[in-house]
Amino acid sequence: MTTEPAEAGRDPEAVSKFVERFAAQLVEAGMQRMPARVFAALLASDSGSLTSAELGESLRVSPAAVSGAVRYLSQQHMVAREREPGSRRERYRVHSNQWYEALTNREAVLKRWESALREGVASLGPDTPAGRRMAETLAFFEFVDGEITAMMERWRVHREKTFGAG
Repeated sequence: MTTEPAEAGRDPEAVSKFVERFAAQLVEAGMQRMPARVFAALLASDSGSLTSAELGESLRVSPAAVSGAVRYLSQQHMVAREREPGSRRERYRVHSNQWYEALTNREAVLKRWESALREGVASLGPDTPAGRRMAETLAFFEFVDGEITAMMERWRVHREKTFGAG
């Protein structure tokens, strides 16, 4: 793995092994392989920010592979694109609160599912077996949505207490 100036003194082989192991865990959890590798590489960099060329070199992949991975990660709100001052090159930055962003953006998906499930209950009838099953699924997603909201508020307080305002 290439090193940034701030990363001098780190064992590149150990960092590369970490990136691949963590990426494998993300893949096992359902993330696509290349976005997982790019995300792990960004997370492991001291600056949290790398160019496409740096990512391609460190991961030994093509610029096209990096581009597709970054597009996916951007859509998931896990990385941001930044323009280097005075340059046309873009840097990709992992959010310091990427997990918070990713979970928070799932709330919109849950709301859409809840809406669709409400329609399903109304269409099927709440007293039919399918309607009851649909109503239970709706209740589950409503519960999860409320728990995520409360948990994210607790996380904000905990993060500020642990790491300061950021």
